[in-house]
Amino acid sequence: METVFIVAAVIIALLLLSLVLVKQGHIGVVTRFGKYHRMMSPGIHFKFPFIDNVFNKISIQHRSIELEFEAISLDQASVNFKSLILFSAKNSDEDTIKKIAFRFIDEKSFMQTLIRSIEGSIRAFVATKRQSEILVLRQEIVDAVKDHLEDSLNHWGFHLLDLQINDISFDEAIMRSMSQVVSSNNMKAAAENEAQAQYLIKTRAAEAEARSIRVKAEAERDALELKGVGNALFREQVATGLAKAGTIMDAGAVDPALMLYTQWLDTMKNVAAHSHGNILSFDGSNDGFDKTFKQMQLINKSLLEKNTH
Repeated sequence: METVFIVAAVIIALLLLSLVLVKQGHIGVVTRFGKYHRMMSPGIHFKFPFIDNVFNKISIQHRSIELEFEAISLDQASVNFKSLILFSAKNSDEDTIKKIAFRFIDEKSFMQTLIRSIEGSIRAFVATKRQSEILVLRQEIVDAVKDHLEDSLNHWGFHLLDLQINDISFDEAIMRSMSQVVSSNNMKAAAENEAQAQYLIKTRAAEAEARSIRVKAEAERDALELKGVGNALFREQVATGLAKAGTIMDAGAVDPALMLYTQWLDTMKNVAAHSHGNILSFDGSNDGFDKTFKQMQLINKSLLEKNTH
């Protein structure tokens, strides 16, 4: 009876040793007597106990590494980098899985080599550039490292999915100096913008004033022209009216000088009504009246002679 239990226990132990569970996203690598034998896909598999050995279970999922390291620029400035690398197995083919399983002694050796390769590529690139150039060369650094790293990863059975440089920083003293330079440039740009704005404001004001003066001058000129035309028309109408009145008075045997004298009296009345003074003095004696009337006659005679000629 005891023998039966022993045999059953041995059989169960052998069965347990024969079962291999491979998780999803992994590939099992089996060796027989220390030599590669076959691959195991995800699921439950059987192997010969003590003959077959599961050497490794290779992950074919995406993997990422975050790195922080320091590099020295051409002008001996210390530059701090933070980067992220994303990679995975190139495929699940047998040759690729064999490369991943047997290129390195273990996972730790592979990761050390990968990290040193990335850091070395970035340091080599930064060593050829000055500190002032590095910030604007982020993409160039990424491209240079990708070109170098892609070949190495392919040789190891991996594929580079992405490489990012998330942060580039300098020593505190350099950062303060850069901040002062940026602040100075911003102040200079602000002063230039302010000066330009003031210049534009003054220029626009001068242009507006010039336009206003020009419009005002044109308006005054037009007003004077209209006033001159109005005065000319007024004088023309007055002359026409006087001529008609003279003709009527000649037909009625009335001395035209009487009309001129009447106009003179109307003028004096209008001056008295609209002047700012209180007294209007003129010669109202008989001799003065006679003198004024004779002058009117002479003016009328002169006008008639001109009209005749």
